Amino acid sequence: MNFINMTDRNALIQPDRGQQAIALHLVDKATLPDFLISLNGAQRSALAAQKFEGGGYEHAIVSEGDGWFAVAGVANVNDLSSWCMAKLADVLPGGTYRRAGPSAETGPGKAMHGWVTGQYRFDRYRKDAKDAEPRILLTKDVALIEPALAEATAVLMVRDLVNTPAEDMGPLQLEAEVRALAKGHHAEVHVISGDALERDYPMVHAVGRAAARSHAPRMIEMEWGDPKHPRVAIVGKGVCFDSGGLDIKPSSGMALMKKDMGGAAHAIALAGLIMALGLKIRLHLLVPAVENAISGNAFRPGDILRSREGLSVEITNTDAEGRLVLGDALTRASELKPELVIDFATLTGAARVALGPDLPAMFARRDETAADLMRAGLERDDACWRLPLHEGYREYLKSDVADLQNSPANGFAGASVAALFLDKFVGEGIDWAHFDTFAWRPVAKHGRPKGGDALGLRAAWGLLKARYG
Repeated sequence: MNFINMTDRNALIQPDRGQQAIALHLVDKATLPDFLISLNGAQRSALAAQKFEGGGYEHAIVSEGDGWFAVAGVANVNDLSSWCMAKLADVLPGGTYRRAGPSAETGPGKAMHGWVTGQYRFDRYRKDAKDAEPRILLTKDVALIEPALAEATAVLMVRDLVNTPAEDMGPLQLEAEVRALAKGHHAEVHVISGDALERDYPMVHAVGRAAARSHAPRMIEMEWGDPKHPRVAIVGKGVCFDSGGLDIKPSSGMALMKKDMGGAAHAIALAGLIMALGLKIRLHLLVPAVENAISGNAFRPGDILRSREGLSVEITNTDAEGRLVLGDALTRASELKPELVIDFATLTGAARVALGPDLPAMFARRDETAADLMRAGLERDDACWRLPLHEGYREYLKSDVADLQNSPANGFAGASVAALFLDKFVGEGIDWAHFDTFAWRPVAKHGRPKGGDALGLRAAWGLLKARYG
């Protein structure tokens, strides 16, 4: 799937072999005075007329002979962020650019990411969509091009999947995405639906059984890599639309529920990144794909569901369905004794209340894993924040009639309690991390347009690359 109206994203960063290009000067407040000295009077006047002062995200175009060059302000010319050049990739005229000036020797580095993501457009449904002329960036750091493009491609895949409305991105379409990814990397796909799903993954079936046949629930699995390598499971919540079930959401709460498969989007994109860069692991991708719909056979408040793990779950809220489908998926992942399990889910509003839209809540059983994820996120400008798996809150999951309930009514520590529910279904002793991510950007930022977005994906990739690269 590629809904981006631009040239092949892999062509946006190219090796610098001395081809013709427009000079792009990056300056910060400290280096601006020396840069101004290097210009002639007319060029300094042009910068002054455009009110260029070297601040972040400022830019100007300056004449030079028969052509022109661009100047852009960044926070630190020697430590570029992922996003410092993203605005340039959006606002500069189409063409080929090369970093110039004394600071150019360091190369664009992390800024390559924002250069690609800053040119993202989701125009699939727009009649007036037009292909924009691409902005191509040259770099001599040839070894960094492939990993930078792979990370950017994974992020853009998340955006594409999340931005697509539920009618065109149901469980069947998620399956198609996994199959297409597997075909490109010679991976194996196994899908269970129908009667077999009810028998083997009863909570996945219960949540999805009310949907129309075209959006029937399924468990999607993909395996790739040498079986001798360490096994790593990546799990993603694939609720393609969440009405809330019989505990129906208000219209305002339902408006963005096409994004409730954002966890699956993260997991699928991360799997693609792992395979594209050949990480030495035995990858196991699991996506429980459902639509939480309403019909005569919808699961009900008060129902007691069986789970694959064997625990019984009292349903106290049908709108807490994501943890149910993840429970069965995490059980399956654990059965194959992975070294590490990472799951992604748009799981709780409580995480957003606590951390806002930019920071995914991260939970981990092991302190070193949490520290590695936070470090990797900061290195890649994809910060996450750890919330606790507090033992004292396990009692909130107690039920009078079943082994546990899915949603306590007290309203306390909602993100932590949901994570503790998931912990019940992860095998004992397995290193496990859980991302409660928003998968959405409510306000556009440079390189990050409003809409679906990857939050936590690059942090998880950084951990995996450090451990298994």
